[in-house]
Amino acid sequence: MVSPVTVVKSEGPKLVPFFKATCVYFVLWLPTSSPSWFSALIKCLPIFHLWVFLLAHGINFLVSHRSASCILAGLIFSAVGDAFLIWQEQGYFIHGLLMFAITHILYSSAFGMKPLDLKAGLLMGVVSSSCYAFLYSYLSGPFTYLVAVYIGLIGFMGWRAVTGVQLCNDLWMWTRLSACVGAMLFMVSDLTIALNKFCFPVPYSRFIIMATYYAAQMLIALSAVETREEEDFRKRS
Repeated sequence: MVSPVTVVKSEGPKLVPFFKATCVYFVLWLPTSSPSWFSALIKCLPIFHLWVFLLAHGINFLVSHRSASCILAGLIFSAVGDAFLIWQEQGYFIHGLLMFAITHILYSSAFGMKPLDLKAGLLMGVVSSSCYAFLYSYLSGPFTYLVAVYIGLIGFMGWRAVTGVQLCNDLWMWTRLSACVGAMLFMVSDLTIALNKFCFPVPYSRFIIMATYYAAQMLIALSAVETREEEDFRKRS
């Protein structure tokens, strides 16, 4: 297993632009009541830098590792979804929902189906069903089924991320934990969006949504470097 310290030293500098862009977003804190292409750019900029972070590992790496390619594709759809959500009050919320639904499918594919761990899947199914049951009475029209499908997809993504963590054997890799924590933060972010939009005002909702979202995307992007770091480690061994 590659030491987390080793990976932080090698990958940390590549993430500096992401952290700077994230700080710019929170410092500017542009009002959501006045959507513009500039506010869309500022919101998407941290995700753009995560594209660059993955591309910095080389096109050959992305082509030869399907999971990394899927995560990059997921980040691309996420940026499009972020842009749509800037204009959600103008009728583009469903468009954003669709983009993030595709993102979760891509992330699920990146995390893979092994090990299966049906117990974790059942637990995630119960959590997802409970969330939808709570939201159901607040939903109407197409959101009644769109939210159900979306919760199913993000719940599935969370299941696949959780099952990648094997803390009790030699297969443990810290980036699997990174993917797991990232997926959980993504679920927290989206649940906060749902509660704030459909149920009741959530205090500091925007800060909670964006802080957990950016952290989630960074951790999921960071999980893509696992394969490369493992290969480099074996070469040095």
